[in-house]
Amino acid sequence: MDHLPTEARNPASTRLDELTSVEIVELMASEDANVPKAVAEQKVAIAQAIDAIALRLAAGGRLIYCGAGTSGRLGVLDATECPPTFHSPANQVIGLIAGGYEALTKAVEGAEDRPELGEGDLKSIAFTANDVLVGIASSGRTPYVLGAVRHAKSLGAFTIALVCNPGSELEPEVDLAIVPVVGPEVLSGSTRLKAGTATKLVLNMLTTGAMVRLGKTFGNLMVDLKATNVKLKARANRIVRTITGLDAADADELLTKANGELKTALVVQVAGVSVEDARAKLRETGGRVGELLRRVRSESSGGAIARERRSDLVLGFDGGGTNTIALLAKRETGELLGRGQAGPSNIQSVGVEAALKALEDSANRAFQAAGIPDATVAAATLGLAGVDRREGLDVINAWSARIGLAEKVSVANDATLLLAAGTPEGWGLAVIAGTGSIAFVRSQTGEVGRCGGWGHTLGDEGSAYQIVREALRAACRSHDKCAPPTVLVERFVKRMNLNGPPDLIPAVYRGPWDRAAIAGLAPLVLEAAAEGDIVAEMIVRKEAHELALTAAGAVKNNGLPSKGIPVALAGGLLLKSESYKNHFLNSLSDAGIMAGVVTSVPEPALGAVVLAQRLLSPR
Repeated sequence: MDHLPTEARNPASTRLDELTSVEIVELMASEDANVPKAVAEQKVAIAQAIDAIALRLAAGGRLIYCGAGTSGRLGVLDATECPPTFHSPANQVIGLIAGGYEALTKAVEGAEDRPELGEGDLKSIAFTANDVLVGIASSGRTPYVLGAVRHAKSLGAFTIALVCNPGSELEPEVDLAIVPVVGPEVLSGSTRLKAGTATKLVLNMLTTGAMVRLGKTFGNLMVDLKATNVKLKARANRIVRTITGLDAADADELLTKANGELKTALVVQVAGVSVEDARAKLRETGGRVGELLRRVRSESSGGAIARERRSDLVLGFDGGGTNTIALLAKRETGELLGRGQAGPSNIQSVGVEAALKALEDSANRAFQAAGIPDATVAAATLGLAGVDRREGLDVINAWSARIGLAEKVSVANDATLLLAAGTPEGWGLAVIAGTGSIAFVRSQTGEVGRCGGWGHTLGDEGSAYQIVREALRAACRSHDKCAPPTVLVERFVKRMNLNGPPDLIPAVYRGPWDRAAIAGLAPLVLEAAAEGDIVAEMIVRKEAHELALTAAGAVKNNGLPSKGIPVALAGGLLLKSESYKNHFLNSLSDAGIMAGVVTSVPEPALGAVVLAQRLLSPR
């Protein structure tokens, strides 16, 4: 075993016993950070394993894990979690550990060294060629696992190895090998550390991926569950409310009617059928509720709320992390009839339930402002932050179908609205700098691209939040006399109603100053910069430069012309601060992008109206 990477001494931890507790944590965190990368490098093999497992489970086979020690315990853990998570049959996923279940809580000496025990454990569960075996062994040489794999192969079953050392004995014995190489452990040979973490990550992917392929989810919601305890009843109720829009009491009544079967309840509500018919429909689709609900929506209104149809109207939505705007307009002329405003509708930041409520409230208020009863309009376009992924689109489309929003519906990132509202021909560069930031482009032939939009932790360069964050950091450093003096110190203390700079700690980390509130302090920094505060001015210029680099990246990465490109601007920073807008445009020019027509768009929802009109009369 001397040659195995997981048994080697880690150069970073040779003085482990001399480190402080904080240094130990920092070292282990640093080493653990490499594990996800090692797992990601095995994505093709993991995906192949998911497909193989799903195929055999769909045909009535089982997934069997076998391992010794930590490997065995992780397999048993993952198998045990499947029934409550996915409502899978109790024996569909089984974990076997060398030494039996006694080995879950204490070591059973010598069990892992006996290959015949691996074979015997498979025989005890009547393992067949229809099943799939995953042999888990960090070293890739555990006799117990090798014995199980060889027996499974002799029966013609599909076999998978999960090991953390390349070129191991186990790899040539199996049909498919997954080999995340994590390197030497912080504590030499202790594979419960990085190797164990890698193993857990892969097992998470195998069962989650396979169950998704089997239709156990709708978007990212766990819909294949039966509400049998308090926690699951609450989860089922929440999912019913999210997908159908029912209130808590009606959701409970629906679940009771369906005997606690969440999938059945959803089909009953959305398709408007009986419990028995819902179960029959689910059998027809192999239990794939997402496929069934999408089919129902495409065939009919499928339980949507009955409303008057107004083919002369369109709706446009602009939803983000601060608020949601809905505009009701005439189909032919685009004349605005009503405007409704509600809270934020970014499903990533406020959650699905709150986002859908904001969308519905804003639409209702637009109809009320127009003095028109709620109706199903001819077309609606929703430009929303946070819906770039498939699950987000599914949630929004399900909601729009349920309430009968429009005959035709399109959903896109909110940045697309700017181009429709703020460029002469609907193509060019759109830049948003408000609480967050993003740059979006559309070519003259319709190709789209983006840059930025990574959120406040990973990106949002040039946004209000980033400006204030940098300013707060500079103020703290200035107070410590580790950086130049700045008026930002006293101004933050005064604006935030604090007793002194030390109170910034509880205010920001435990108080009311969340991301949106912090972003709202951006005018304070801009004012200080305009008055000549060097620290504030450097921050503003730096962030405007970073925003320009993001915008230039969107243009260059997607092959749009660097000269004369139409530019549409939105977001509080660019709309409310002429100096910041000028800093940005100058930096954009320095980055090699010469703007043509520059338009500020105070109401991006107007672009949504234009796009809704185009749904009916595409150019």
